[in-house]
Amino acid sequence: MDAGAPPLIDRHDELTSLRALLRRPGASLALVTGRRRVGKTFLLDHAWPAPSTFLFTATRTTPTQNRRQLVLDLAAWSGEPWDPDDFPSWRAVFDLLWRTHAGRPLAIVLDEFQYLAADAEGLAEVASALNATFERRPVDRPLVVTLSGSAVSTLDALASGGAPLYGRLALHLRMDPLAVHHLAAFVPSWSPRDVVAAFGMLGGTPAYWAQLDPSAELHDDVARLLLARDGRVRQAIDTLILQEEGLGEPAAYTAIVRAIASGRVTRTRIADATGLKADPSLVRRLDRLVALGWLAIVPVEEAPANAPVRYRLVDPALRFHHAFVMPNASLLERTDPAEVMRSAIAPRLDTFLGPAFEDLAAPTYDRLRSANGWPMVQRWSRWEGADRQRRSLEVDVVAPLMGGGVMSGAVKWNRRPIGVDVFAAHLEAVRRAADAGLRWAHAAVDGPLLFLTAAGVDERFARAAEAHPRPVIVLTLDHVLASGTA
Repeated sequence: MDAGAPPLIDRHDELTSLRALLRRPGASLALVTGRRRVGKTFLLDHAWPAPSTFLFTATRTTPTQNRRQLVLDLAAWSGEPWDPDDFPSWRAVFDLLWRTHAGRPLAIVLDEFQYLAADAEGLAEVASALNATFERRPVDRPLVVTLSGSAVSTLDALASGGAPLYGRLALHLRMDPLAVHHLAAFVPSWSPRDVVAAFGMLGGTPAYWAQLDPSAELHDDVARLLLARDGRVRQAIDTLILQEEGLGEPAAYTAIVRAIASGRVTRTRIADATGLKADPSLVRRLDRLVALGWLAIVPVEEAPANAPVRYRLVDPALRFHHAFVMPNASLLERTDPAEVMRSAIAPRLDTFLGPAFEDLAAPTYDRLRSANGWPMVQRWSRWEGADRQRRSLEVDVVAPLMGGGVMSGAVKWNRRPIGVDVFAAHLEAVRRAADAGLRWAHAAVDGPLLFLTAAGVDERFARAAEAHPRPVIVLTLDHVLASGTA
């Protein structure tokens, strides 16, 4: 990232909440979780003044080594001659932490907290020791203790009902990847199309965007970071599943992800593509990937009860990796990544980016809805199937509204303004769905329309939209990147 980029992009609400804790009298306990590389450590390192912050990052080693290293780091930070041999238990270490810098405001961050124990049971014991010492020590100054880590489900479980930290947290933050409208700050010279295209390949992981060169062309940056054998993003995604805590059988999970990236999105087709059995073990694996936030179930309006569940990869970087990097792994070993990008990937890129762009319709609309007086959406879904003549039929946007009725629409990752033919084709699709007896389509015939287009609309489309008896909302790339008042 260039020197002019802001040191911390977005996260203003999180910063405000964390800083408020150190202004409160007494002790506060916080929990911050999130996937790897979403910026947890960076946020916590910037939340409070450096002289008032002790940050310890545990590593993937034994609990004993982490306990000893914590004491050594605390001694170096505080200037006290503490010896790890004098603190043989976690209770002793925590007691030492709470009395450090007595009388002065102090923020303590225990990052990658899950590594302080060998397993979930051991971590619960560590959390119990922390809670016991934290609660019994009188505190006459602001003290904030923040536990942080990327083992999201493991750490969140510590605060669930009956767990050691249940009811003890003053703040519980779960950090997600950045939304697309915050990412242009990383590459201020790029066009809106290139920013959104980059989002469709990188997702919103800040650590990936921080590697971009704002002065480079998009395709060159992609080749350098995502395709090259030593590319920083490629290396991160290569080991993503291996690094996930408690996720056994990484080969099986990798096979599932690759199958879904290649278009095998139902359980039967995933089993066929991977060689795994289509049994409860496959369902458990899929459910685990959904819980981790890597997969999502595609919402299909009025899907028949016997319709197969369809999955999609949520993380664009993971989609790109398994759609383009792994299938071209041999080619990338012997060919310049930039050439592979130009010849093998770029011609297919617009088709790949279409679904990622479709995912932006709901968050863009929801973010801008209040400022524009648009109706509130009850839920976002789509529809795909066949009409009465068994002809294939898809509708990109099916959105039942809170006040009744259904908004429908289409999403186009286009390079030229869409014409009236797109407008007419969507109306015809809704009519065919209504003729097939679908309840949502009957309501959508008289409902508002939503179009998300990467290149705007032409004059004939604009005239047809103006003459339409129901509201027609057109969103463009400028809306996608708008802050919330467009």
